[in-house]
Amino acid sequence: MTSIAQVENDVVTPNDNKQESYVIGKYRLFETDNMWTFLNLDTQNGRIWQVQYDVQSDNRLVTELNYLYLANITEKVNNRFALYPTQNIWTFILLDQTDGRTWQVQWSHEPEGRMIVPIR
Repeated sequence: MTSIAQVENDVVTPNDNKQESYVIGKYRLFETDNMWTFLNLDTQNGRIWQVQYDVQSDNRLVTELNYLYLANITEKVNNRFALYPTQNIWTFILLDQTDGRTWQVQWSHEPEGRMIVPIR
């Protein structure tokens, strides 16, 4: 199997398994350490969905982790928000790259374990 990657204008190809960023599009998909779960981030407003897939049964789901818009609608800019994994597989840090605000993001298979809270 041959793989080719090219970096141009802060664009990283999908061959980089960490954070993938594309110039076009406002959504980014982030891996978790759980092979079945990804986080889908709207990079313009900070909204996040937990995306779970399954290959043999019907355990597929998309559920909101954050339904609140964290940026004003007039301040829409691609890649404004970014997610950073932590040592805890359930926890990410959400960063507003424009003003530096941060949130703790928890994903979970159980609804009561999902949350996003500001870090002040």
